Amino acid sequence: MLIVPERLIAELVSPADAFAAIEACFAAMARGEAYNFPVVREALGEGRQYGFKSGLDRAGSRLGVKAGGYFPANLARGIINHQSSVFLFDPETGRPLAMVGGNLLTALRTAAASAISIDRLARKDARVLGMVGAGHQAGFQLRAAARVRKFKRVVAWNLHPEMLPKLGAIAAELGLPFEPVSLAELGTHADVIITITSSDKASLMDAHVKPGTHLACMGTDTVGKQEVEPALLARATMFTDEVAQAISIGEAQHAVMAGLISAADIAPLGDVLIGRHPGRTSDTEITVFDGTGVGLQDLAVAGVAVLRAKERGLGITVDV
Repeated sequence: MLIVPERLIAELVSPADAFAAIEACFAAMARGEAYNFPVVREALGEGRQYGFKSGLDRAGSRLGVKAGGYFPANLARGIINHQSSVFLFDPETGRPLAMVGGNLLTALRTAAASAISIDRLARKDARVLGMVGAGHQAGFQLRAAARVRKFKRVVAWNLHPEMLPKLGAIAAELGLPFEPVSLAELGTHADVIITITSSDKASLMDAHVKPGTHLACMGTDTVGKQEVEPALLARATMFTDEVAQAISIGEAQHAVMAGLISAADIAPLGDVLIGRHPGRTSDTEITVFDGTGVGLQDLAVAGVAVLRAKERGLGITVDV
């Protein structure tokens, strides 16, 4: 078994690698060549969450699981709140093949999924990016979005505004003017909005969002979490990574419980990638990508890390 520690991931997997891997993953899911197993997710108390996401990708010959969660006290310990590891197995024999550090991979694959939705669903003339959230993942989201659209500026809101300057520094690195705004102002200006918070109460309201906006809602991945008002989803064209997961633990859970939408109203983003769904059909349409984060995404980027490590003679090989 090959161990690929967290410290090696940055040199092994680039954002472009993650984008290509997640595109292939979504397409394989849409073609029925890959599927996710039921998610196990548990609250440990004091805001801690731990769980398992797993699946089988026959097209990529990958079987595995990501184990990890969210530990909000970690920042005080000098480490990031999200901690995870990915385990890959031989799909024919079940033998363990690799253990891969999953923290950076999670950030890269989450940002890649959001960027793919922007690339395929946002208006071609989208020029203002709105960011709701300014935590660790927000910087990855901003960089990934800037790779697929030529934004002219970034507007941002965060519950704790003292965190916004760090996101502003990333925008400056990208050559993008950055402005902290209210949520109402953000919705007025933004053509694309990324929500990436750990909120359990909606902050972005239906009235905030103008026609023609694309939203990538990336923070809700657990029962009870919520970033946007359910009424917004009811007037949007909905897409997701996996429908079953979106209606159970994604942003869509709240609109479904309210009877505003059903599973039939949500299309897998992979359907757009393989040409089964047209995606956006007008410049006034609101599109929403409910990015819940599926296990197959983790296996896809972990597979890239293992391939690169083998090519370069990196990692630690152990007998099992």
